[in-house]
Amino acid sequence: GFARPLNALRSVQRRFQALLYRPALMLLPLVGFLLGGRLTREGLAAHGREVLWISASVVGVTALVVAGGLWLVGVAPALALLFGGIATATDPAATADVVRQYRARGPFTDTLGGIVAIDDAWGLVAFSVLLALASLLLGSGDGTSVLLGAGRELVGSILLGAVIGVPAAYLTGRLRAGEPTLIEALGVVFLCAGLAERFELSFLLAAMTLGATIANLAHHHERPFHEIEDVEWPFLVLFFVLTGAALELDGIGDVLGLTALYIALRSVGRVLGSWPGARLAGAKTTTRRWMGFAMLPQAGVANGMALVAGNAF
Repeated sequence: GFARPLNALRSVQRRFQALLYRPALMLLPLVGFLLGGRLTREGLAAHGREVLWISASVVGVTALVVAGGLWLVGVAPALALLFGGIATATDPAATADVVRQYRARGPFTDTLGGIVAIDDAWGLVAFSVLLALASLLLGSGDGTSVLLGAGRELVGSILLGAVIGVPAAYLTGRLRAGEPTLIEALGVVFLCAGLAERFELSFLLAAMTLGATIANLAHHHERPFHEIEDVEWPFLVLFFVLTGAALELDGIGDVLGLTALYIALRSVGRVLGSWPGARLAGAKTTTRRWMGFAMLPQAGVANGMALVAGNAF
């Protein structure tokens, strides 16, 4: 007796998902832009070698452990590569909230702040490459064309973000002294995202490059695009609501085992990945031991990568 109304409810859910899928994707440039805004020369210079070595090491080891571990237990190679790419993302907001809650200060938290800012930059690059390799494994093109396409996407996205970011850094914030208006900020971000979509580039990477360019060049701003930072949380809440609307409740039971394995492998990759980078950078024992644990949070960027992967396949 309940079959008909349940089927009708599922039909409504599918239509709702289809309606909201594209808006959810278009919220991702804001996430990428805010990540890029953390990549300032001052921040990177202050933390030096540790930030670069540890972040690159954690991203590489995490992708290898997750993709390799899932492949060894029988997950399809293309899907394992996609999970490996998604696993590289870290959530800077959650990490910053914990540091703020405990009022933590010192070299460890300074290094952690620099790492989570640049970590997602490495992660987006790794994800783009693994996405191309997954496409190759699924027969979406020959090896040369797929890899050339990945290179074109990476270089093109960075160039697009820089080309829009340079004039935006000098022109925004002039209409109202001190800070850009909300319309200016959103207009530049969505212009970048729209052009990236038009030229089949990564709007996440392009928006992140845009944010980094403006953060380093817009010296007449107290903080680059303070207006967007003021509306960050409403956009992120909306993003998670739209992402949750795409959750297939009927399939949760089928992926519980895969979910638990993904979490375990990613945790191992994070903890192990921090050691070689910290050692090469000459970091203290405390940093080697605990940095991987401090980089476990994962949220918006990982959801964004999953949406991009789902849209590609």
